[in-house]
Amino acid sequence: MVRLSFLLCSSTSITTAFVDPSPAALSCQRVAPSNAVAPLRRSNKPSSCRRNNLQLLHMTEDDENNPLARGIDSVSWLPSVYDPSPARSVFDAAAASSGADEDEVGITETLPLFPLGGIVYTPNSEHILNIFEPRYRQMYNDILMNGSKRFVVAMCHPSDEGRFAQVGVLFSLEELKEVSEMTADRVKYICNHRVTGRVRLHQVLNPEVWESRDTYLKVKGTIIDDTGEFSKSDDNDSMDESISKKLVSAVKKAALADAIERSPEEEALARSFGDLVELQHDLSEDVRFTRASVKSFGVAEGTDLDPNLWTSIRLWQSYAEQRLVAGQNEMQKEFQERLVEYLKKETGKTGKAGGEEELPSAIGFQDLSRELQEELLDLQKRMTAELRPLMLEQTLSMQKILEAADHEGRVELMRYFVDAERKRLQAKKTLKSMFGGVASAVTTRESGDEAAAARRLAPKPTLEEDTKSQFFSDEGDAFQ
Repeated sequence: MVRLSFLLCSSTSITTAFVDPSPAALSCQRVAPSNAVAPLRRSNKPSSCRRNNLQLLHMTEDDENNPLARGIDSVSWLPSVYDPSPARSVFDAAAASSGADEDEVGITETLPLFPLGGIVYTPNSEHILNIFEPRYRQMYNDILMNGSKRFVVAMCHPSDEGRFAQVGVLFSLEELKEVSEMTADRVKYICNHRVTGRVRLHQVLNPEVWESRDTYLKVKGTIIDDTGEFSKSDDNDSMDESISKKLVSAVKKAALADAIERSPEEEALARSFGDLVELQHDLSEDVRFTRASVKSFGVAEGTDLDPNLWTSIRLWQSYAEQRLVAGQNEMQKEFQERLVEYLKKETGKTGKAGGEEELPSAIGFQDLSRELQEELLDLQKRMTAELRPLMLEQTLSMQKILEAADHEGRVELMRYFVDAERKRLQAKKTLKSMFGGVASAVTTRESGDEAAAARRLAPKPTLEEDTKSQFFSDEGDAFQ
């Protein structure tokens, strides 16, 4: 299958949690958000833009319990940096109205802010960033010099530039490589980070630099320690460095996970997830969880246990990404077939892999025929119209979970989203039974001929695929 260099799609983060992923999906590479390295210019979009986006959300139904009933406004946002006199955040306002003192609300700190587009990160995950923009080179130099080695990452508003989510996460720098010589100074640092907690943002302290880009933003915020990173004592500092603390911690977490009794709400979430997985297999969904993942689905609070709710939240986030990739690949399928025929005709090659007859793996837009150019542009418009609402819905769902006040709130939200997907598949199964045969009769096993054909047609994946593995992999990038 020919993959076009100008058709971009996202990759999965947890391949071993799913069975039968689309081969095309596995061949895609993650595309970094544009404003992770070069923030968007200010746009004067009318307020109706937010209303239009709200109407596009698929989950916005007549459901009083729907956490996304208000669309984009279902999550909390700071005032725009372009506001001449930004109001206090809802957290500051709530503290003032209740008369709470600083000890009750939490100690606020001044922290660097690194907005990373429409991506939502979760506690105890690891991420790599390439740093080349001057203001963020300065930020890394500053956090190295002052020894803090941490900064806030917050989601950007989907339509109002200069607005950021009121709850972000704390990136703690774990490793930094200076690569300016190897990259001709195009990239300064390659940095590995771990998310060590969440941060409630109260105020952007220097909003004027967002447009001038003279330096990085700074915010007033309160750190929420979700991983216990900041409450650890220094008693173990003398531990022999040859002993892997991470390995010891992992063993303890796994042992504790089996001993903790679940609350009724946690049990309900686990059952709902199990029912969803069975439906996925009954319907032979293209993107579905492995049955083994049901036993490993974590619902425990915090990160002292493994698995826990945060790992399951990241799993759910990757499932949503996989569904988006599957939808995109399905929309591209017809165009890709036409493109292959066009290249065969133009090059005189058969397309046979592994030789001189192999077709090029990429082609420029200007090299296409006028007809294919117009068809591609139309495809991109349709993909934007149909897939953007799903992407927005997925992002807002994760942000809503991130800003939940406590573990019980996160469990409730996760159960709602899992139940919503389960109801969607149950309706699909009912319709399939009525008009297309009994859905439950569809087996998850392919015939020998079908499996062989799939293996012949599938390109080599860029990610290791192991559909028999549980999703809790020992690999460091299992939850990228």
